Amino acid sequence: MKKNLLSIRDITKDEILALIDRGLEIKAKGRHNHMPLRGYTLGLLFEKASTRTRVSFETAMFRLGGNTIFLNRQDTQLSRNETVKDTARVLSRFLDILVIRTFSQQMLETMAKWASIPVVNALTDMYHPCQILSDAMTIKEKLGTLEGIKVAWIGDGNNVAHSWINLASILGFRLVLACPPGYFPSEKVLMHADKNVEVITDPAEAAKDANAINVDVWTSMGQEKEREQRLKDFRGYQLNQSLIDMAKPDVLVMHCLPAHVGEEISEQVFEGPHSVVFDQAENKMHLHQALLETLLL
Repeated sequence: MKKNLLSIRDITKDEILALIDRGLEIKAKGRHNHMPLRGYTLGLLFEKASTRTRVSFETAMFRLGGNTIFLNRQDTQLSRNETVKDTARVLSRFLDILVIRTFSQQMLETMAKWASIPVVNALTDMYHPCQILSDAMTIKEKLGTLEGIKVAWIGDGNNVAHSWINLASILGFRLVLACPPGYFPSEKVLMHADKNVEVITDPAEAAKDANAINVDVWTSMGQEKEREQRLKDFRGYQLNQSLIDMAKPDVLVMHCLPAHVGEEISEQVFEGPHSVVFDQAENKMHLHQALLETLLL
């Protein structure tokens, strides 16, 4: 039976922990892994620009012995109004797994409904599950556990924040999100959140005693026209040294990248000793290997 990953809620606590542990195991082995996916083909269907997600998935599949076909929507018949339903059924005849990076969660869900192969969310405007799995892997790698910790999110209640909410509700760690008024996470997501998830407006309160602090850009892809207003609305939500001083002494500074240094995060903190942002980026490759193995074997 095929299994999709459209949001974190598609997988169980045990499955999440197993993926993280397998990702850490793969990382520890380095290049000395067998190639269980020789003969398999991964399709990447991307509508949004990507550096880390695309390269990490392509490298992950290569290291597992498989092949990758990159599909820009503009180069497919989707750009000429072929239906998502038909595209899903056609691609299922050629590919073994399909990873999609798009704007619409509905488009992703329609593709998954009609595809006979696993479909993975590589980012929509609603969720970014693969990012959060690799972020959780980074926390466990650095702190040794995901139990009993406090994770802070400072900034926009966006797709990455939504996936953090889902993860915290499943794993049970404390998550405090500090968002400006008008930029809270979706009520649709919050209605399924557990009591260990809290949304406030005070960044200092979110950062207090945190084991990890997350930020993201204030203006995401597709929001460029809102940039000037967002710069005003997010003033006071920068992750800087004053917030680091309120957190645990060994706090992890996390950013899913790309970063606008000087806006959502100060250069001092981004380049400082607490920053694990490039470990996060690398861990996408290892976690994606674990994910591809799990969904295909």
